[in-house]
Amino acid sequence: MAESVTAGRYGGGVAARRPKEHAMAEINAAVPNTPVWMDVASPDLDATVAFYCALFGWEARRSPDPAAGGHTEFTLRGRRVAGAGPDFYGQPNVWTTYLGVSDADEAVRRARAAGGKTLVEPMDVLDAGRLAVLTDPVGAPIGLWQPRANSGVELLDEPGAMCWNELAARDDAAARAFYQDVFGWAADTQSWGDDVTYTRWSLDGRLVAGLMRMNDAWPAEIPSHWMVYLAVDDTDACAEKILSLGGSVPVPPTDIPPGRFAVVNDPLGAHFSIIKPNVPLRG
Repeated sequence: MAESVTAGRYGGGVAARRPKEHAMAEINAAVPNTPVWMDVASPDLDATVAFYCALFGWEARRSPDPAAGGHTEFTLRGRRVAGAGPDFYGQPNVWTTYLGVSDADEAVRRARAAGGKTLVEPMDVLDAGRLAVLTDPVGAPIGLWQPRANSGVELLDEPGAMCWNELAARDDAAARAFYQDVFGWAADTQSWGDDVTYTRWSLDGRLVAGLMRMNDAWPAEIPSHWMVYLAVDDTDACAEKILSLGGSVPVPPTDIPPGRFAVVNDPLGAHFSIIKPNVPLRG
């Protein structure tokens, strides 16, 4: 839920400062069964790379290997924060959340047994790792990442880095059962009134992700989906920057208990959320 970064060669990010009050973490190894990576599929990688580097101050490292199809890693202060590549499972212009696994093939078997379906069978991604993409029983795509050379994101919970991952689903009971069975997540579900229900998922006592039940207020055409959140220093300023770069802001900056957030789209239509957190989002 946030955004921001140091100014890079593509222009300054909205959140180029890293205030002391932000909790932050540098990590060197993916934690199994938690969100460890995110990437965006794009039909125009040059445009996508230019947008995110200008917005967050990210720097881009594009693979020179022709087999990688132009896949690009984004870094902040030299640490991996995200990726971008061509569409390879029929869902262009989308950010995908990846959960770390020690064995992608075994995780796919568990997921199928629990009602998931495979979009991308386990495959090696050069020497970076082994990848698979599923749909869970509520129809939301979710990636699996078995790390090798790419251990996943190396920054969390600071401006310009991933700080939260959230599933929106109409059948939240089915979603809770699936992620408990396959990944061992414990669920703490609360009612926020007005037919709003939210689940906080944890693993070994640490918050790892959220689940928002899609009630009747959600437009019927919006499918169940995972949302990535990037932290930012200033949600309003970041939203304005997104507009100036050709993106859109379908949910304008809004105060919620965890902080001030907005749902935004990049110029090619990939949606994500930004947030200036009031409290640590993981624990």
